[in-house]
Amino acid sequence: MEMQRREFLKFAGAMTFTLAAGPSWAQSSKIEVQWLGQAATKITSLTGKVIVIDPFLTKNPKTPPQYQKLDALGKVDVILVTHGHGDHVGNFGRPDGSSDAAELAQRTGAQVLGPAGLMEAMISLGWITPEKSIGEKRFALGGRVTPMGPEIKITQVRAEHSSEIFMMDPATKKLVAAPAGVPCGFIIEFENGFKLYHMGDTGLFGDIRFIADYYKPDLIMIPVGGHFVMDPRDAAYATKEMIKPKYAIPIHYATFPVLRGTPQEYQQFLGQTTTQVFPISPGDKLTF
Repeated sequence: MEMQRREFLKFAGAMTFTLAAGPSWAQSSKIEVQWLGQAATKITSLTGKVIVIDPFLTKNPKTPPQYQKLDALGKVDVILVTHGHGDHVGNFGRPDGSSDAAELAQRTGAQVLGPAGLMEAMISLGWITPEKSIGEKRFALGGRVTPMGPEIKITQVRAEHSSEIFMMDPATKKLVAAPAGVPCGFIIEFENGFKLYHMGDTGLFGDIRFIADYYKPDLIMIPVGGHFVMDPRDAAYATKEMIKPKYAIPIHYATFPVLRGTPQEYQQFLGQTTTQVFPISPGDKLTF
């Protein structure tokens, strides 16, 4: 009996050691999400990896002035771009023919990832090099990549929108549009299994329900401004009837006059819901 007792204590001690030897971030760290206006978002993972999504910053009227200087973002590991429009790649209002996504990649050495057609367009414009874009990780809708290691998974999912890059023709001084692949959203799964669904620019469409059922996001960043994207009523329906996440951050509103939808209207259409909504201001940070 005494021998059995000693063996049990030895086993129990081994179990305790195994639990204590788990990842250091499990109890001490959180995921930080900072919204910077329109769709621009900076995310810091549990292990300090930094992802920036849709960096429309230098000419974004809603971005706090300190973050209109790209160096203020500090270290960036990966830049995700949902589609080619100027308020997402960040060439809107720039007279130099470049983009915030391109400049941020150059300053930080970050890899740029997005729809394959968009990456090809950005390479053709000289904004990024193949090494700084897809490399061997070329991916498209439904594709999953792990550019920061296996603990953080990034999946590209469908969005209902369009994708072109608008540039000023130096000869005619007129805007010209170049095809830039298809639009997308991103599901990011972090080290502890927490999932963020950045929806990009999108209207309401049936596959939102499938995306929610299959990936089960905990947090959504959902456009509510209307006109080019979902309005508050559409966004509320997607949230309450289709996705049913734990948390929601309304984005993509009030940057331009045509984006009239508001977080307050979104919450009114939601009514009673189990989803916790954070109607934050550009520059604000949340931890999960």
